[in-house]
Amino acid sequence: MLIKAYAKINLSLDVVGKREDGYHILKMIMQTIDLYDLINIKKTCKGINISCNRQYVPTDERNLAYKAADLFMKTYDVNEGVDIYIKKYIPVAAGLAGGSADAAAVLKAMKSMYRPDVKDEEIMRLGLNIGSDVPYCAVGGTALCEGIGEEITRLNNFKNHILVVVKPPFGVSTKEVYKNLDINKIKRHPNTKLLISAIEENNLHTLARNMKNVLENVTLSKHIILKGIKQEMINMGAKGTLMSGSGPTVFAFFDDMLKAQICYDKMKKRYRETFITRTI
Repeated sequence: MLIKAYAKINLSLDVVGKREDGYHILKMIMQTIDLYDLINIKKTCKGINISCNRQYVPTDERNLAYKAADLFMKTYDVNEGVDIYIKKYIPVAAGLAGGSADAAAVLKAMKSMYRPDVKDEEIMRLGLNIGSDVPYCAVGGTALCEGIGEEITRLNNFKNHILVVVKPPFGVSTKEVYKNLDINKIKRHPNTKLLISAIEENNLHTLARNMKNVLENVTLSKHIILKGIKQEMINMGAKGTLMSGSGPTVFAFFDDMLKAQICYDKMKKRYRETFITRTI
């Protein structure tokens, strides 16, 4: 079975509190984009075998796709095995939920292969044991995600909007970013109601001007290059730019394909992992 595992961006990311167990309480608007890994999954006699076109991607228990397959098999007493090949296009450690998307795709594929009677909500709950982005990745589209990622409210589809995505040549540890975030020092929070209203009206201008990610306070101060990338894209006609997740990937919305193409061409010369794509 061949399945696409789509990347996500954050149209907003707010941290509204912290639980006693140390997890941050989030309020964020997530959006699927047309950038994906290809997952080829086949039944085997036993065991879990992961392979990937990128040598730096772990293919053992550290891989979220492996964890997803293992969790599914243990939860539903699957005695057979799976062979999973990941053709990776989504950048790693980028804030685009590539690993979570792969895990969600594996859970959905295994549901289809082994337990089609299982409800989608059950798959989402299972996914939360793997990572906070996995439940959303199992749903996709445009959604408000709250709690630690498990409370998902579907929003109007904000599809077919052009964006340029730039991933600089370094990764960022999500754990470290949250560790260095001081909630009390956050001066400006996203206006989530305004952003949802803009999505309902399909108003790119209002949304792009009001996007906000509080984790930029940490990542942009450590990696000044990201501020330069954002400003460059604005100078080339972007309607708005934002860092996705904990970074370091930044994206920009355009209302004109020619401007987006010029931006893409210029960024691609310096940053290998640059993409021109759309919201879906």
